[in-house]
Amino acid sequence: MKRIIMSILMCLLMAGLVYANEDAKTMDTLSVIHARKSVRNFTGAPVSKADLDKIIRAGMAAPTAGNKQPWSFIVITERKILDDLAAGLPNAKMLTKAGAAIIVCTEPDKANGKSKDFAIIDASLAGENILLAIESLGLGGVWTAAYPYEDRMKHVKMVLNMPQEVIPLNVIAIGVPAGQDKPKDKYKKEKIHWERW
Repeated sequence: MKRIIMSILMCLLMAGLVYANEDAKTMDTLSVIHARKSVRNFTGAPVSKADLDKIIRAGMAAPTAGNKQPWSFIVITERKILDDLAAGLPNAKMLTKAGAAIIVCTEPDKANGKSKDFAIIDASLAGENILLAIESLGLGGVWTAAYPYEDRMKHVKMVLNMPQEVIPLNVIAIGVPAGQDKPKDKYKKEKIHWERW
């Protein structure tokens, strides 16, 4: 009887730990979402390949129309390439201090229904996953647009020798944050409509 009671208590304890752990994961996810910020000030320290791999894996875990996954990612860690990208992108000067960058690309011919709209939506979802993964690792990141600006897309394609049919959606600068950038509270009650407009 004592053994049965101990077994039941152990099961209850384990169930409680699992439940508490699941709750902690949920809170951790929400903390990451609310802590995410656009980091434009970096220390210049490198970003490890292990962290970059985790970040890319998070990007590839994004939802995608028809599971077509029309995205590709170019990971940059070479200082010269980061500087060359910064030289032609007016809103990406922080690349000169970033430890790495990921260019989120998309290919309309590989998207659901060969749709450019689906391709861009899918790659955008991957980009948001990347930004959240960056934050969760204690790094900083910022989305800088290439698409829809013809001159910016042309510059990225030229620097990175990209095929013409591939769209460079954005250049995400990644690095160790210098500490100046803070998250913004973007919650606005007036933007919420319950049940109908």
